[in-house]
Amino acid sequence: MLIIGMILFGLLVGAGAQLILGKSKSGIDWTLAFVAGVGGSFVGGLLISLLAGDGLALRPSGIIGSFAGAIIVTAGWMWWRGRATSSVD
Repeated sequence: MLIIGMILFGLLVGAGAQLILGKSKSGIDWTLAFVAGVGGSFVGGLLISLLAGDGLALRPSGIIGSFAGAIIVTAGWMWWRGRATSSVD
């Protein structure tokens, strides 16, 4: 049950990050939502651990750290994807 809860939480956080960054026009990319939500939780947790002085220990980041990490991951993906398509044209 915990793993299912983590997956659903990751999907919701990742979808929220896409909505905050303005991705709602073309719909939500659920694969990106999952990766950004789960990966963003790790990124947010790592940043909060470093800012709190805990070192590189991975700790639960909480809801705010998860959203912040998901926004960072989603924004990075959108930047990289835009850069890759503009260099092909």
